[in-house]
Amino acid sequence: MRLIRRGDLAGYEEFVAGRYLGIVRFGALLAGDGLLGEDLAQEGLIAAYRSWHRLSAPDGRPEAYVRRVMVRAAMRARRRRWRGEVPTGELPDEGRQEFAEHSDLSVQIFAVLRRLPVDQRVVLVLRFWADATESEVAQILGIAVGTVKSRTSRALAALRADGLLTSSVKEMP
Repeated sequence: MRLIRRGDLAGYEEFVAGRYLGIVRFGALLAGDGLLGEDLAQEGLIAAYRSWHRLSAPDGRPEAYVRRVMVRAAMRARRRRWRGEVPTGELPDEGRQEFAEHSDLSVQIFAVLRRLPVDQRVVLVLRFWADATESEVAQILGIAVGTVKSRTSRALAALRADGLLTSSVKEMP
């Protein structure tokens, strides 16, 4: 692993300080869970640290790189059988309140997002939160544009079935 030079380190620290909350929110939406979102964010930021010599260039686009690492990590996580749950006799103390628990609507959104298959959740987050076009999502995920459209359609149908969206909300072209 190549270490960051002292001058470059300031740029990395500035990037993390300025974008950390947005990156964690993106991860939380991808994972359907605030804590798992932080894990995805950390994985993306570690990868960015390792590649900062390239990303700090004027055309480096570090946030796009971090998001791509996070999307790939989220897609890999769905393939794992073990989810890290450990049964215990006593429940642990309640942790700090995450940003998703601050409002009833966000709690509903996270609950519905958790029930979606990972591939549909990732497509929704990229399309409507990251504001990517269908072709950009297809390129990021390495799938056909038609697959992006069908996953978006199925995910929005699931949101409508849960009452989160009204029938008047139209899918974006």
